[in-house]
Amino acid sequence: MNLADGDVAAVMLKMIALGRYRQGDEVAGMVSYLASLEAAFVTGASLKIDSGFTA
Repeated sequence: MNLADGDVAAVMLKMIALGRYRQGDEVAGMVSYLASLEAAFVTGASLKIDSGFTA
């Protein structure tokens, strides 16, 4: 799951728009938001936390 430790880490990093791998707290922030009442009207959304890899 952590590409930063893999054999292709340097190659993959070149394809990420932000130029770095995501941090666990960045993913946790989105999960926390979606679990909160502030996201009560968020439905049917696809939110990618991928540092711009699929951009």
